[in-house]
Amino acid sequence: MSSDERTGLYVESTIIMTTVRVVAPFVLTFALFVMFHGADSPGGGFQGGVIAGSVVMMLAFAYGIDAAREWLDVRVVATLASGGVLTFATIGLGTILLGGNFLEYHLYEQFLSHATAYGIELVELGIGGIVASVAIGLFFLLAAGFGHAVDAPEDES
Repeated sequence: MSSDERTGLYVESTIIMTTVRVVAPFVLTFALFVMFHGADSPGGGFQGGVIAGSVVMMLAFAYGIDAAREWLDVRVVATLASGGVLTFATIGLGTILLGGNFLEYHLYEQFLSHATAYGIELVELGIGGIVASVAIGLFFLLAAGFGHAVDAPEDES
């Protein structure tokens, strides 16, 4: 399939673009709600991260994948994943340095009141960042297609 044939895949729709523009902030807010309430109710970092990643997918479907790829640089996605891993590891390993087990939040209470709640919320946000970045990365990878993998060089014999 030539690149000229592929240009017809994306069709601009004012209704879809406007709807996504209005709905996206609410979906992202809901993702944060799910992440923050994961310790007390159903939800958490994984579910909230998937919802947050779906916001980027909605924008890509509404405005085009190439536009979304230009808007969201790969470095931002990598930073989101790295920040999530760093947050999780810092909170978990910090408790080991304090003489406890991995993610033993109550050890932080000597430095900060309600440290257990803050530690859980930060870990949930870290997990959400990791999951969102993986979902976004997989989406852009799949959107790029696999044409290069199946196009074998033709035999010149």
